[in-house]
Amino acid sequence: MISKILRKIVKKMLLENNEAQVMVKKDSLEEYLGKKIYTFYRQKETLQIGVVNGLAYTPFGGDVLKIETTYYKGKGNIILTGLLGEVMSESAKIALGYVKSNAELFNIDSKLFEENDIHINAFEGSIKKDGPSAGVTLTTAIISAFKGSIVPNTVAMTGEISLTGKVLPIGGLREKLVGAINASIKKVFIPKENERDIHEIDEEIKSKLQIIYVSDYKEIYDELMKKEF
Repeated sequence: MISKILRKIVKKMLLENNEAQVMVKKDSLEEYLGKKIYTFYRQKETLQIGVVNGLAYTPFGGDVLKIETTYYKGKGNIILTGLLGEVMSESAKIALGYVKSNAELFNIDSKLFEENDIHINAFEGSIKKDGPSAGVTLTTAIISAFKGSIVPNTVAMTGEISLTGKVLPIGGLREKLVGAINASIKKVFIPKENERDIHEIDEEIKSKLQIIYVSDYKEIYDELMKKEF
């Protein structure tokens, strides 16, 4: 992007035979780069039940991936939307299986799963999403929906989850943490096994986030329970 700006400045100077200093400011970026092609979520939306921030790795770097969950009268079916790939769809089913098997622990009436359909959606439905690292986010969104509790929108998480609630490591940690900062996230949950990668992350990035390492999903649940969850 910087190269593109410089080329346009040089071209303009040559055409106008002008060697004057050029100052590029935020409000003049569209003149050089055109309309925005990518925007980060800023955590200013109204807090909502069943909506949780995940962390994703994209071709543009790290970003927040919002997962929303709701339920309504039905027969226990699960509906997945948001252009989810096969691996992420399986993660959603694993997350639901884990929550169902631990319904008593989470103080959820197990009959709710039998009498309702569950709808899980990932924001920005035109963009295909895949990979297992949304497991803990999907789990938290399901619990939030069924408990009617709100997860703070300054919290985000990443990690694959197993049927027994183990939180497994992920890739793209640095990019995801940068994405969290860009989205005004203050607290992130990451797999304990990724602690070995944290020395590769710049101190400037780490200092802006409260990073909590977890090896079992119950640790996320217990931490959120201390607050509004």
